[in-house]
Amino acid sequence: MLLTLKVVDKDGNIRAVTEGEGDISLVYREEYQEGDQIILTSSEKNIFLKVQVDDALGSAYVYITKNEIVYQVPDTEGRRSLSPKTFTGNIHLLSARAAKDEITNYRNLAVNVMDQHGDTGCYPHASANVETRGEAVFAAKNAIDGVIENHSHGEWPYSSWGINMRDDAEFKLEFGRSILAEEIHLYTRADFPHDNWWQRVTLTFSDGSSRDWELEKSDKAHILVLGGKKIEWLLLHKLIKAEDPSPFPALTQIEVYGREA
Repeated sequence: MLLTLKVVDKDGNIRAVTEGEGDISLVYREEYQEGDQIILTSSEKNIFLKVQVDDALGSAYVYITKNEIVYQVPDTEGRRSLSPKTFTGNIHLLSARAAKDEITNYRNLAVNVMDQHGDTGCYPHASANVETRGEAVFAAKNAIDGVIENHSHGEWPYSSWGINMRDDAEFKLEFGRSILAEEIHLYTRADFPHDNWWQRVTLTFSDGSSRDWELEKSDKAHILVLGGKKIEWLLLHKLIKAEDPSPFPALTQIEVYGREA
């Protein structure tokens, strides 16, 4: 399998590039500029990869369904939901390799530190019908970034999925293939008394089934046991707020533990 990593500016000029079989890395010795992109290409698709678009962001274990994955280097607003160390300075380490033993491991199948808006062909992927004011710190992708700190709100490490006080808010998590889900862990934001919380939510799955889930006021993980349910996606919806003066419930993190189907 041939992999290529390159940094491209807003005009399409290649600033740095590397390619190789199965395991590659790229050192980029410039400061990122507005409009820069990191492009990963693979001679194969529908495969598992371990990808690092920034050394401060960490590695993403992803399933790609396209031969080319385009990662937009975040602008100043976009970086508010990321560690302030990400994409800064004039030296960056990028890498990509074929996944190895990770494929068979029991793990959190929902986490993806390089998730973005849109149909990127890179999974897992989070999306929603609303994100508070369109701000990066309230984007759906924050709920699968691996950060469970939920005692405040706003900039990293307190990013969350914000619903803009919408009663019809829905959050979708797609895996890009079938997985076997054993447990779901839900961390609701717990910046009390600023925050409200959900008393009940509904999960609808790709197989057509649904589960109503009773929650409580807590900063700990809510845990739902599924016992190896085979799914390709799930929808979190019908979010029922508690009777509380605050209008601001939010989701800090969703984790789906299991194995490949």
